[in-house]
Amino acid sequence: MTGVPLETLARAPGSVAAETARGSGLGGRIRNWFLTGVIVAGPLAITVYIVWWFVDTIDNWVKRIVPVEFWPDAYLPFDLPGFGVVVAFLGLTLLGFLAANLLGRSLIRLGEAILARMPIVRSIYTSIKQIFETVLSQSGTSFRRVGLIEFPGQGMWTLVFIAAPPSEAVGAHLPEGEEHVSVFLPCTPNPTTGFYIFLPASAVIEVPLSPDTAAKVIMSCGAIRPDHKPPPVVAASREPASGPTAGS
Repeated sequence: MTGVPLETLARAPGSVAAETARGSGLGGRIRNWFLTGVIVAGPLAITVYIVWWFVDTIDNWVKRIVPVEFWPDAYLPFDLPGFGVVVAFLGLTLLGFLAANLLGRSLIRLGEAILARMPIVRSIYTSIKQIFETVLSQSGTSFRRVGLIEFPGQGMWTLVFIAAPPSEAVGAHLPEGEEHVSVFLPCTPNPTTGFYIFLPASAVIEVPLSPDTAAKVIMSCGAIRPDHKPPPVVAASREPASGPTAGS
C-alpha cells in the first residue's frame, strides 16, 4: 500500500471525470471556434481570389492592346490592378454607343459581310452571336425561367432552364396536337454541360425560382436551398465550470 490518504482515493474518480469533461469541453470549443473561422474566412477568401483572378485576366488581355506608355504602372513604383478593367469597360461602352448609331451599324454589317465569306469563321461567329443575343437580350425569355421535369425516370424530378420554343424546322417533325418547349437540363455540379431537350409544354412545371438561384442549387448539389438562410455565426457559449459546492 502506498501512503495515499483514503480521502484522496475517494475523490480521485470524480476528479478524473471532472478533468476529462473539462478537457473535452475545451476541445469542443476549439473545434467550434475553428469551424466558425472557416465559415467567416472561407467565402471571403474565395470571393477575393475570384475577383483578383478576373481583374488580373482582364488586365493581361488589355495590356496586349494598349501601349505601355498609357499604363500607370510605367510611372508608379508599384502595380495598379484594375486599370485594364476600367479600360475594357469604357471600350465596350464606347463600342456599344457606336454600334447604336447609323455609322456603327453600317460598319458592323460590312464586317459581318466579310466574315460571311469565310467558311469556318462564318459558322463559329454566327453561332456565338446567336448565343450572346439569346442570353443577353433584355426582351427575350430564354433561360430566364426555371422549371421541373421528370428525369431520369418517373417520379424523379430535376431543375431545368426553359429555353425558346422549337423552330419551325424542328416543330414540323414533333407530334402534332400539343405545344412543345425546349429546355436545358444542366449537370451537377457543372451547369455549363447538360442536355438540350424538346418536351411537351404539359411535361414542364414552371417554378418561381430565378435562374441565379437555380444555378446555385445545382452547383451546390442541393446544399443551398431556395429558402435556405444560413444560421448566424455565433461564438461557442461558455459553460459554467463544474466544481464542488460549498459544504460538500
